[in-house]
Amino acid sequence: MDLGSQWIDNLYSIPNVPLSFPDEIESRQKFRKPILFIAMISAVELLPNLDSILAMFFLTLITLTDFEQQVILDRMTIPFAMIGVIRIFYFQLDLLDYFLAAGIGGLIFLILAFLTHGSIGGGDIKLIAILGIWFGSEILSLIVPFGIILAGISAGIMLLTGLKSRKDFFAYAPYFTIMAIYFLITE
Repeated sequence: MDLGSQWIDNLYSIPNVPLSFPDEIESRQKFRKPILFIAMISAVELLPNLDSILAMFFLTLITLTDFEQQVILDRMTIPFAMIGVIRIFYFQLDLLDYFLAAGIGGLIFLILAFLTHGSIGGGDIKLIAILGIWFGSEILSLIVPFGIILAGISAGIMLLTGLKSRKDFFAYAPYFTIMAIYFLITE
């Protein structure tokens, strides 16, 4: 658990890392260690193999960095994607399906990023592509709509309670990662 938290701290300290709240790192990370602890205990208890546990680890870290700083860092997504590719070959999964899911999912989110004038960021685009690598087209086609619905419900609650205004940025990735974790556990 500390390893994940230390990794995030090290990534935040790299010069030119685009943090949204660089002066609020400490105050925004107060729930990080308990969340990591719960996630990793749950992963060990609920998930059947090492690749699923690694996926849970990366998904939790991505969720935390997007909530804390509204950023998904390449130094986190690249190893996650590489492990996903290795997993495809190791388990002899349908290479075409998983890579098409990654490419089409990433392309759709790239188009959405342009149409929404940047409301969907590059990290979200990469995350969807990586989820395609990890889950293939069938599960990705469930993660995306349910993640959007979950994000919409959350955004509505935040707007109604005054936690966010219509002009505030909103982290989308955690809702896709939450759905991905759900499918990891139920697979």
